[in-house]
Amino acid sequence: VQLQASGGGLVQAGGSLRLSCAASGRTFSSYALGWFRQAPGKEREFVAAVSWDGNSPYYADSVKGRFTISRDNAKNTVFLQMNSLKPEDSAVYYCADGAHTIVTDPGEYNSWGQGTQVTVSS
Repeated sequence: VQLQASGGGLVQAGGSLRLSCAASGRTFSSYALGWFRQAPGKEREFVAAVSWDGNSPYYADSVKGRFTISRDNAKNTVFLQMNSLKPEDSAVYYCADGAHTIVTDPGEYNSWGQGTQVTVSS
């Protein structure tokens, strides 16, 4: 499967962005999907994940209550709605596919998008 992430950009603190990740090559409806992020000089970190049926979303503590992950299996697309953005949310955001269940370990995901840059100014 090939993943294409989009929706990043520059936003002021307190603002919102909506990231999208479209999959092609095969349906991803049988797998959990995740979003990760990586800031310069830091390791890639888990942000959010959602099960194959869209239920049971799971979030990192740092984004809980501000971010919402969702998916549209009919369109092979996963979304990340990001509200109340903070400067510390600035990073390249990656979508990932292929985990058999909701996991936070990036090594459990088989396919990755190219990343989309999110920059939050103070």
